Amino acid sequence: MGFVFDNRNCLTLSTRTAASMSWFLWLLTRWYSSALSLLLLSVVGRHLGLEVVQAILCSRWGAPSEKKLSQDGDVIIGGLFNLYYIPSAVEQSFTELPHYKHCTGLDLEPLKYTYAMVFAVEEINRNSTLLPGVKLGYHILDSCSRYPWALQGAMSMVGGDTHSCNIAASIPHSAAYEQPEETAAGGQPVPLLIAAASSTTGIILSRTLGPLSVPIISYLASCPCLSDRTRFPNFFRTIPSDIYQARAMAQLAIRFHWTWMGAVVVNNDYGQLAIQVFQEETKGKGVCLEFIETVHRETIVSDARRAALTIQASTARVILIFCWYTDVKKVFLELTKINVTDRQFLASEAWSTSDDLLQDIAISEVANGVLGVAIRSSTIPGFENYLRRLHPINRPDDALLRDLWKEEFGCSPEAKQSNATSLSLYFSSPLKNDYLSNTSSRVEKLFLQKATLPPCSGTESLEGVQHPFTDTSQLRVAYNVYLAVYAAAHALHSLLSCPDRDNPSGNNSSTCASPKHIKSRELLHHLNKVNVTTPQGETFYFQGADIPAKYDLVNWQKTPEGSLKLVLIGRVDGFNLHLNESAIQWSTGSNQVPVSVCSESCPPGTRKANRKGEPLCCFDCLPCADGEISNKTGSLHCERCPSEFWSNVEQTACVGRQLDFLSFNETLGITLTTAAVSGAAVTTAVFVVFLYYRKTPMVRANNSELSFLLLLSLKLCFLCSLVFIGRPSVWSCQFQQAAFGISFVLCVSCLLVKTLVVLAVFRSARPGSETLLKWFGPGQQRGSVCLFTCIQVIICAIWLSLSPPVPQPDLGFRGSKVTLECAMASVVGFSLVLGYIGLLACSCLLLAFLARKLPDNFNEAKLITFSMLIFCAVWVAFIPAYVSSPGKYVVAVEIFAILASSYGLLLCIFAPKCFIILLRPDKNTKKYLMAR
Repeated sequence: MGFVFDNRNCLTLSTRTAASMSWFLWLLTRWYSSALSLLLLSVVGRHLGLEVVQAILCSRWGAPSEKKLSQDGDVIIGGLFNLYYIPSAVEQSFTELPHYKHCTGLDLEPLKYTYAMVFAVEEINRNSTLLPGVKLGYHILDSCSRYPWALQGAMSMVGGDTHSCNIAASIPHSAAYEQPEETAAGGQPVPLLIAAASSTTGIILSRTLGPLSVPIISYLASCPCLSDRTRFPNFFRTIPSDIYQARAMAQLAIRFHWTWMGAVVVNNDYGQLAIQVFQEETKGKGVCLEFIETVHRETIVSDARRAALTIQASTARVILIFCWYTDVKKVFLELTKINVTDRQFLASEAWSTSDDLLQDIAISEVANGVLGVAIRSSTIPGFENYLRRLHPINRPDDALLRDLWKEEFGCSPEAKQSNATSLSLYFSSPLKNDYLSNTSSRVEKLFLQKATLPPCSGTESLEGVQHPFTDTSQLRVAYNVYLAVYAAAHALHSLLSCPDRDNPSGNNSSTCASPKHIKSRELLHHLNKVNVTTPQGETFYFQGADIPAKYDLVNWQKTPEGSLKLVLIGRVDGFNLHLNESAIQWSTGSNQVPVSVCSESCPPGTRKANRKGEPLCCFDCLPCADGEISNKTGSLHCERCPSEFWSNVEQTACVGRQLDFLSFNETLGITLTTAAVSGAAVTTAVFVVFLYYRKTPMVRANNSELSFLLLLSLKLCFLCSLVFIGRPSVWSCQFQQAAFGISFVLCVSCLLVKTLVVLAVFRSARPGSETLLKWFGPGQQRGSVCLFTCIQVIICAIWLSLSPPVPQPDLGFRGSKVTLECAMASVVGFSLVLGYIGLLACSCLLLAFLARKLPDNFNEAKLITFSMLIFCAVWVAFIPAYVSSPGKYVVAVEIFAILASSYGLLLCIFAPKCFIILLRPDKNTKKYLMAR
């Protein structure tokens, strides 16, 4: 409660210790409001044993509602509830003391919480085992959701003076709450508060009353920050921390794959910290918030309109709301105006069970299908009958109950002498002049309102009436209040219990506390160790400031009447989520889970590719590269298949790579086979022609024996290419290389010897060279061919015996097929085979080139030169083509080189001869051949 002082105020302190004085003066200088500082000074003085002398002249400013509920007792516990609505915001000029309008309009839910506290106190007083011999009282005030009023009310109850600032004399107080013998509940200091309907209120009260060690048990303050025992050692709560509900909501978003959401939060600790925990929990889980709209309770109309327009323009289909139910109602009404009914709302516990929203037909289309986290529900036996039996006749001093009657029955119940007593006390007050100037208009309005309402007949009753106030089927916050009272009672019971009460010596003063001497610090110590068992058999305890987290999961479903009903669909125990998905009715009216994504999840076979400058939830889906797969939805990366496997067509699984080789059945194999067989057939035909015309000069020229051997070797070259086609095996790998190397060496050796014979014949025509021909007779020619060929046979034998080629899949080539090829275990052996063929070919080319211009009408050296040019060109081109060709085409390149070089030799050497033999027999004479 605030006070304003004039210049005649005086303050005198006498302290017991200089340390107490210095600390207290520092606290006083830190307090900005002189009115609040004096009240705090009075409160702290009573705790520290200071004497406070206060001037008479002072007046209250912005006083909160005087509606209260109290009951005398040996020990009084305080209660603060937001019983009345907040009025419209008032602009403060900051040039004068703040002015707040009085709250109007009774809020039925907090009123139910209030009577839950009263019911619990009365139930405890009837319990002979809990606090035996001690009567528990209560003092309950309205804070009207005003932080200053909550602080004033708390400090006034802790200080023990709630109405008057007149303290004419020095009032000594001990460090304990030494209560006067004759004092009303309103003037009796409370050692414990059940308060804080919001986290901000809890922070303010805990920080303010923390130095005094006054315990505060909250029923609704759920900010995670309040779990910090170093900052809030005197704070307790019977509602779980928002960490658990935010994590539960994050688990729901992840479970239903809602990756693109919006959020509307109230601008206080509840909203800001809850959305912070939600974002931390979903970080790295692919959930993004498209927008976060903040609403202020003072400017809720404009804020609700702005939030509704943002929701309408958003592409997010699931909206998360951390607000009080009155704020949510404003937002829903704005959404109804612009016909936005296709959004799925995720509700926090602050509004997920609001009867005011559930029964409002105007917002039923918007609110249908709401999925929410709710404070766990429970029942309090006898509480419903207690509420129904409430009546102003039985509680004549209960101003709250009178206001309930006025609002619900439209009549004014007359309390016994309530009005007369109020006026008498008011006009006899020494503050009436100052107070009258501030509150006269309010008093006039109050009496005018009373005059307009007819008096109640006395037959009005809550019995047999269906009313939200008497509905106790699912008690949530009210049950939290009920638990808080029992926690306070058990702590007091532990504090007031005397282990040595039956000690004959009677010396138990050091271990026993008296209701008249309750120290808040000791009560705080016992509250930390409390273990409560309610009459329903439920056991709970405090883990620091918190109790074990339990929530309900609820769903709003339409009724035939058009309103909405609350359906329990699951529960939350700590961090574990238990949900019955089949029982959910979504906002679409079906059982299909709404889709709320910025980008559709990437199907298997694709991966996410983030869009530049956009949230991580907005992405494109790119197909995996060949040889890579993604076998689950929403893959961030594609995984490469092992070397023995390859991706399937859909790129969702790795399948075994098919063995691939050059077969006789495929087009390329058939073509090469045809070419090889055709070459062998042509060679055979030439062989037959030469054999038939073996006596002619054209065949006999240059040793017909070498010509037949050359034709045989060419036929072997054509046929050895067939060994390269088909599935490679151990024997085929070894045989193909040996056949290739030996056949070509035999062929080139014949050409080399032929070239040497041509050179020897023309050299022998020179004087003194007659003996040269004896070195190149038929025997020497055959021996030379055998010698050159044997060298290749030896090379092949050594190579194939030491490190032969073996069939092996070529895993280096990436594709759905893996080539089965003859792997060269020794590159040196293969190089020697090719190198030896190349050496003979180069030697033959060089000698044939030297003999190309020798005089003769048919000089075979010219044919050999041209054929060897083709041979060398083919095999020089073969090397880079062989190295760069993939898979089975390596074999095809080698076969092509064999066939090309073989055809080149066959056509260049034998085609001109066959032309003369078959078509120009007139030239197949010795005379023509010897002509120059």
